[in-house]
Amino acid sequence: MSKRNVVHIEIPASDIPSAAKFYEALFGWKMEHAAEFDYTMWSDGSGYGGGFNKASDENPVGQVLVYIHSDDIDTDLKNVEKLGGTVVHPKTEIPGTGWFGLFKDPTGNTLALYTSKNPDYNK
Repeated sequence: MSKRNVVHIEIPASDIPSAAKFYEALFGWKMEHAAEFDYTMWSDGSGYGGGFNKASDENPVGQVLVYIHSDDIDTDLKNVEKLGGTVVHPKTEIPGTGWFGLFKDPTGNTLALYTSKNPDYNK
């Protein structure tokens, strides 16, 4: 079985620069802003990290999104439905990065699956 570790955490923010400044000061996280996506990535220095995305009706403040590694998002999303969950966003490419898909578990929690385009990342 492949690794199934948490690979990314998204924290919605109504003010991304303010959120980035807060967490950088609090935890010492390193920030990198991706202007083309209006997204700021954070890293704790160990290779683990996440990002701040713009809060919206679909992505409200208070709804942190956890990404779990997947070797095969298509198969995993089919299994979500077989096991009583719901696919809420199909497999979608993130240009230059990889693919993701969103699902709700049977209790209503939304989580994400992620596969990197970097073959070394997926080992």
